[in-house]
Amino acid sequence: MPPSGYERTGPQRFREVVGFCYEDFTVGEVIEHRPGRTVTEMDNVLMSMLSMNDAPLHIDSAYCESTPWGRPLVSSLVTLSIVGGMTARSTSGKALANLGWENIRLPHPVFVGDTLYSETEILAKRASRSRPGEGIISCRTTGTTAKGDVVIVFERSFLVPCREGAR
Repeated sequence: MPPSGYERTGPQRFREVVGFCYEDFTVGEVIEHRPGRTVTEMDNVLMSMLSMNDAPLHIDSAYCESTPWGRPLVSSLVTLSIVGGMTARSTSGKALANLGWENIRLPHPVFVGDTLYSETEILAKRASRSRPGEGIISCRTTGTTAKGDVVIVFERSFLVPCREGAR
């Protein structure tokens, strides 16, 4: 029997299994995504420039000295990208399509140097009506700092395959 999370591909050889099929998801279960990720200044500046978000609140330290924060805030697009990316390997590692994001909330600021963690609760699942052999998973992801501050919450849905035998 191979170790959990791996499939045997030959004698003394294993391949890591990424993601879940439709049948593997259970409503109410929570997946903790690790490792965490410490946000760097490069993350913030690069993503702000790539997304054309040149607001001084994110990239101008001198300007930010006069704000309530006293320093640049990490762009919410950076926070969404890092926390959303943390979930990809497990929740949507086998996904065929990302179907949508809803109810994105940013209740606490993120600063350079914060370490982010995330977890995803499975909210619902249903067989696809238009794509036999596939199913739709709905989930809520919560991103927190290492100190426990909730920095982002969002819901999303994605399409995953059913196991071969279930098709």
